[in-house]
Amino acid sequence: MSELENNADRPALSALVVWRLCDGKVGHESQSQGLAEALGRRVPTEYFDLGCLSPARALRAWLCGRFPPGEALPAPDLILGAGHRTHLNLLAARRARGGRAVVLMKPTLPCACFDLCLVPEHDDPPRHGKVLPTQGALNPIRPAAAASPERGLILIGGPSEHHGWDTAAIVGKVASLVSRSPGQSWVLTSSRRTPVETTAALLDLRAPGLEVIPYERTERGWVAKRLAECGRVAATEDSVSMVFEALTAGGEVRLFTVPRKKAESRVYRAVDRLREQGLVGDIDEGWEAPGTARPGAALAEADRCAEAVLRRFELG
Repeated sequence: MSELENNADRPALSALVVWRLCDGKVGHESQSQGLAEALGRRVPTEYFDLGCLSPARALRAWLCGRFPPGEALPAPDLILGAGHRTHLNLLAARRARGGRAVVLMKPTLPCACFDLCLVPEHDDPPRHGKVLPTQGALNPIRPAAAASPERGLILIGGPSEHHGWDTAAIVGKVASLVSRSPGQSWVLTSSRRTPVETTAALLDLRAPGLEVIPYERTERGWVAKRLAECGRVAATEDSVSMVFEALTAGGEVRLFTVPRKKAESRVYRAVDRLREQGLVGDIDEGWEAPGTARPGAALAEADRCAEAVLRRFELG
C-alpha cells in the first residue's frame, strides 16, 4: 500500500483505484505523488504503489498480457508513472489489467501509446490530443497557510549539464543577502549536486540569523516542511524543481543567478518564463523589510491536472 493517505476504508465500488508505478527516484515519485494526492482530494481514492520491472521483463509482460506486480491488486482506473523506466511498465500494466495510462513527462515512446501525457512546457510538449502541457513538473507541495514573512529558506543547488558553478560567488551572495536583511531568520540547505567545497564554505559562514543544514543532515520531506514555515525563499536558478515547489507553497521567491553553459536549454526556458511572468525575482533586486514579504503567486498544477484527468476520463 502506498505512503499516500489511504482511503481504502471507503466502499471499494465507489473508490477510484490508482496504481502508482515507482522507479525509486525521489524526483519522479514526487511528481506522481502530487497528482495522486490531488486526485484523492477530489474523489474517494484507493492508492497502490508498485515497483517497476526491468525493461526486458516489462516488454515480456506486455507481450504476455500479464503484469506480476499488480496481479493481487484491484484493477486500476488510472496508472501513473514518471521516469523513463515506467513507460513500458505503464503499457504492460494497462494491457494486463485495463485502466488509463498517464505519464508525467515527455515520453520516449510516441505520445499516442499513452492515454495522457502531462509534459512541462519547458520540455517543448508536442502538439497532440493526448498531451497536456504543465507549468513545471508536478509536486505534492500544498499552499502554506501559516508561513511567516520573517522566516526565510535558502536552497542551494550545484553544477549540472546546464550550469557552471562558482563557490566564492555563491557564498558571497548568501552573505550579502543575510547582511541586507537584519532581523530576518534564514535556514539554508544544500542538495545532492552541491560541491563539497561549497557546503564547507557555507558552514564556515558566520552570519547572524543564518542556520546552515547540509542536505545530508535532512530527512525526506524536510524542504516541504520548511516551505510551509517560510514566507521567503531564495534559490539558485539551477534548482528548477525546488523553485516550482517554492512557488506551489506560495512564498515570495527570488533567485541567485549562476553561470550558464549553453546558449539555450529547457532549464533556462523554465526559469526565464517564470521571470517574464513575474512569478520570481532576482536576489539582487533586494527585499522589503522583514515581516513585509508580499504573498507569492501560488501555483496549483497538480490540482489543475487532477481536474483535467477526471474530466477527460469521466471519473468520479
